[in-house]
Amino acid sequence: MTKFYTLVYALLFLVSFQVQAQSTGRITGVVRDRNTQEPVIGATVALEATTIAAATDAQGRYRLENVPTGSYNIRASFLGYEPVTRYNVPVTSGNALTLNLELMPSQNRLQEVNITVDRSIRAASIETPLSIQSLSSEEIKSNPGGNFDISRVIQTLPGVAGAGSTGAGFRNDIVIRGGGPGENVFFLDGIEIPVINHFSTQGSSGGPQGILNVSFIEDVTLSTSAFDARYDNALSSVFQFRQRDGNPDRLQGNVRLSATELAATLEGPLAPKTTFLASARRSYLQLLFKAIDLPIRPNYWDFQYKVTHQLDSKTTLTALGIGAIDDFSFAVPKESSPEKEYALRSNPLINQWNYTVGASLKRSLENGFVQMSLSRNVFENRLDRFEDAQYGDESRRVLKARSQEKENKLRVDVNKFVGSWKFSYGAIGQYVGYTNDFFSQIRQEVRDQNGTVVQPRVVLDFDTDLNFFRYGVYGQTSKSFFEDKLSLSLGVRSDMNSFTTDGNNPLETLSPRVSASYALADRWKLNASVGTYYRLPIYTVLGYKDATGAYANKNSDYIKSTHYVAGVEFLPSIANRLTVEGFYKRYGNYPVSLRDGVSLANQGIEFGAIGNEAVASVGKGRAYGAEFFFQQKLTRGLYGLFSYTLVRSEFTGLNTDNYIASAWDNRHLVSALLGWQFGKNWELGGKYRFAGGSPYTPFDLEASQQNYASLGTGLLDYDRLNTLRLRSFQQLDVRLDKKWNYKRTTLDLYVDIQNIFRFKGPSLPQYTFQRTADNSGFVTTDGQPLRANGSNGIPLILDEDDVTFLPSIGFVLEF
Repeated sequence: MTKFYTLVYALLFLVSFQVQAQSTGRITGVVRDRNTQEPVIGATVALEATTIAAATDAQGRYRLENVPTGSYNIRASFLGYEPVTRYNVPVTSGNALTLNLELMPSQNRLQEVNITVDRSIRAASIETPLSIQSLSSEEIKSNPGGNFDISRVIQTLPGVAGAGSTGAGFRNDIVIRGGGPGENVFFLDGIEIPVINHFSTQGSSGGPQGILNVSFIEDVTLSTSAFDARYDNALSSVFQFRQRDGNPDRLQGNVRLSATELAATLEGPLAPKTTFLASARRSYLQLLFKAIDLPIRPNYWDFQYKVTHQLDSKTTLTALGIGAIDDFSFAVPKESSPEKEYALRSNPLINQWNYTVGASLKRSLENGFVQMSLSRNVFENRLDRFEDAQYGDESRRVLKARSQEKENKLRVDVNKFVGSWKFSYGAIGQYVGYTNDFFSQIRQEVRDQNGTVVQPRVVLDFDTDLNFFRYGVYGQTSKSFFEDKLSLSLGVRSDMNSFTTDGNNPLETLSPRVSASYALADRWKLNASVGTYYRLPIYTVLGYKDATGAYANKNSDYIKSTHYVAGVEFLPSIANRLTVEGFYKRYGNYPVSLRDGVSLANQGIEFGAIGNEAVASVGKGRAYGAEFFFQQKLTRGLYGLFSYTLVRSEFTGLNTDNYIASAWDNRHLVSALLGWQFGKNWELGGKYRFAGGSPYTPFDLEASQQNYASLGTGLLDYDRLNTLRLRSFQQLDVRLDKKWNYKRTTLDLYVDIQNIFRFKGPSLPQYTFQRTADNSGFVTTDGQPLRANGSNGIPLILDEDDVTFLPSIGFVLEF
């Protein structure tokens, strides 16, 4: 690896002295009416601070040729529409840039010629005026410490905490405004993708590495409240990933090498009206971990594609797919340590694969458009763990899971616009298949010195084959009043299923929502919303069977969350945005473990699965706080953002009157990002994150000692749930980029340093036993072999905070 990096440096040193002529690139795309999705003919697309501009043709397409390489703000405008600007758009000589733009019709068409304020920095959608943030593809690619991983990048946005702040280490669990990581939904070009991370925790959304290829992404929109009624199953957030189209003119692509992976992307025309994007990515984390002598061996592949075909001027057919193959295994380290031995014996072997494929048909209508999507997603999760890492010895097995989730979905969305009124309505139907062959030893049998059983063996052992239907309907309308000063939006939806006891009652999940926005002045807006949202319990909960073979959680209710949000928005300039919001979320019907009395809201940051147990839908919760957010788009070479969130998160267990701080109760969240583009294609960026210490539960020392020999982990004392707190989390990441543009290629070399100041991060305590020097067994108090009840073992608590310092170099080659 060292020789490879030395070779890369040598090559870059040589090419840096080559005399380069002024390189140029190309920008192409389509400008559409946002309301109808029809092409806008004659719109002007221009590069700010230059004389380069073009008008769209009869298909709404534009081309900007011979554009000097660099970063630009691109502005599209047309009479009767509000102008739109895309900031910090990179132009290189290697790949032509495909950038589609949407224009919103102005409410005051006759006065449009007098409008000078471009509100592109405002991220609000037509359905809701608040709690929305967006990131462009360039902001994702250049994010320090992001490693081209969207799940990591969005942690700079207000209200978002990552799993690192909870002591979970290298994980991408997304925690929004105090809600659990399983409360978020993800849509890719309007098609839901349940899994966005490698090595995902079943029943949650986390994992150490994202799946989505950033080369496909045009922008990302995050809604943290006031969700549009078209989106089902969201309690904390909705992510909308919009992909760009492939280059319609020629084949092109890129190869990306980073500290953890190698990725290749290819795109181009398949026919005069058809384009494609395709990629494959391969991890070599296992080689890195072997080199630094860590016992874990994560290994993954992922694949992605998009094909776009223009059937006619009004109809577009899109096919997309994304999938991953994950393998998490172990190897004996060369030099042992208590931390390495714990990792080797406490984590399960993981073999996962998943995919989502779908097709979407979008057709323009008179004063609107309709979109119909058909998709299928499958997620298979295989977990194995054996006592003291004795893999293959069935007598010492403590965990076996063979689980598969399948969903086949049909979604129809209709959007109509009549004057200043906007209407949308639609329905979703899906057929769900879920299987689970599950065995887990929760506690081992413990006997006293007289042979009397003082703790019976506790085992979960069941086999599930569950099939049922899910369906829902929605409607939403919005309108502006008083010359566009007041905007109101009202929506409602209901979701049902054919499995749970009350699942077919539409009134059980009737979820109204209303939002309002009032323009206090030209650059000031006052926003507010209230809405109720529902989510079906996770499949591991619904599919759990008790000792009699019956579905123990069939009477589970939909989880309920009601959001109250109010805030103010200020646009000090064309490239700045400032928002202040207060929020309150109230939860009901949250699943609570009948075994431990703990809300599932406190789970989801470990490898494996959650929810394979009997629960009661009695839990309550609340999360509340305030957010401050400032964003500066690219101006004079500078861009950045700053956010501060004050949040409290509390949930109840079986005792519904006792609110306890949840695992996501960080109290204070701070993030800041600053980037500077300076001469000769150099770019420097820094990202800082801070989170207050999150609560955690101490070990039940007696139960841990009795069970560690077989389980390989300690048992928590849930009578003291989240009574302790970790230290605060902070990290500063720095990234330096340099681009070389040639006639048909571009080379981007970057150096990315995570945690440059080597701050100690929070680490959850780990319970283990002292082992002999040769790791052949355990050190005991009497020199005899370890007893079954662990009474002669010597406990060891690993509670030292970790220093995660990861310097890396990489490159992106466009051709």
